[in-house]
Amino acid sequence: MSESRSVPVQRLDRRAEQLQRMLFGGVYGSVLASALAAALGNEGTPADPGHDTLWVVLTAVASAAAHGYAHSIAHRTSGDDKKVTASALRSMVSEWPLVAAMVPTIAALLGSYFGWWGEEGAIDVALTINTVALFGWGIWAARVAGRRWAASLRVGGVDVLIGLLIVLANVLSH
Repeated sequence: MSESRSVPVQRLDRRAEQLQRMLFGGVYGSVLASALAAALGNEGTPADPGHDTLWVVLTAVASAAAHGYAHSIAHRTSGDDKKVTASALRSMVSEWPLVAAMVPTIAALLGSYFGWWGEEGAIDVALTINTVALFGWGIWAARVAGRRWAASLRVGGVDVLIGLLIVLANVLSH
């Protein structure tokens, strides 16, 4: 029988790992916020922006916690049993960029709750902001990866397509 050796995974330095989590959280949070906003149709029922805002906030926190916990489990080794809880909590808290990326959608819905505009307008604003944010996240990620400006703009353009796909789905579903 051949003996398998485990090869240590090359760890990112702390700063690079934080930047990677921020970029991931920004993109994922923007897409998630857009998808949630697009799904907030109140067909046949009165709009309830307070409930919808709470739904987006709870989904943001639950998604960040789930992703952080999954990340913690994926990096768990057999010798880490005593530090599992602390590691999992740290990993969940480090997913704050996902929640932060959803703040524009939450703010737009809160504006609707306070009567500053209608919920449909808030959803349109949220989808627009998130699509523009996706463009920015794409450019930033490509620049961090060392891509030139032209390539970075193409990456941002592809990210915008994700946002536009959600906008199209919103239009077609209503």
